[in-house]
Amino acid sequence: MNESSPRKALTQTIGFIQQLERARSPTEVCGMLLPILSRFGAEHILAGLIPRPDSNRQQQISHIILDHWPADWSRRYFTHGYIARDPAIKSVSLGASPFLWSDLRPLYRDSPAAWRVMEEASDFRLKSGFTIPLATLEGDVAGFSIAGERLEIPPEERGMLTLLATYALGRALLLREADLKTIAKLSPREREALQWAAEGKSEWEIGEIMGISEHGVDKHMRAARMKLGTTSRTHAVAEAIRMGLIN
Repeated sequence: MNESSPRKALTQTIGFIQQLERARSPTEVCGMLLPILSRFGAEHILAGLIPRPDSNRQQQISHIILDHWPADWSRRYFTHGYIARDPAIKSVSLGASPFLWSDLRPLYRDSPAAWRVMEEASDFRLKSGFTIPLATLEGDVAGFSIAGERLEIPPEERGMLTLLATYALGRALLLREADLKTIAKLSPREREALQWAAEGKSEWEIGEIMGISEHGVDKHMRAARMKLGTTSRTHAVAEAIRMGLIN
């Protein structure tokens, strides 16, 4: 006798969760998730902790845990402060049940700012989305979103997706915490350079403040990027904030 569909889905989900144990970075977690989620039409994944309303751009970016999102849209989203107007973020913060973005339309149809966020997202192949509100063991609020041109998620699959999202985010959080133990500590000068960078200072301005040349600033910034495992100034600042190395 063949396994029933629910039983088969549960077996597959458990098998996938076991596979996630082999992931060694949040990027690998995303890579494992995408083939599973693509059958629902998902092309993109974004998950992370919900930052405080008064957090700045760098702090907001530092809260991202799983990131397979259109880079151009992320840049626009955080540059324009859309997180404060995003109806999906608001719904997650209020502890909503998992929801399709289309379910939110009655909630923001009278808000031009929220409508603009959702309309612009569709220009970046994020026309249809599904978000799962989550909570960490520490009590932090988190959200896990998948999106694409068109999602088709049967109601009976939502429980399975919530289970996958919960475990995937938890695994990614553990991997990031493990990274903290292996990353070499920043020197006082590297930390100072990053702190001024976080405040929007240019390399020249940082050099004037620290009493060193631009070349010296660049040397400190390159060393900090290497130690933090990042590839850009913005990413290095975000990581340093997340790790509590700078404010």
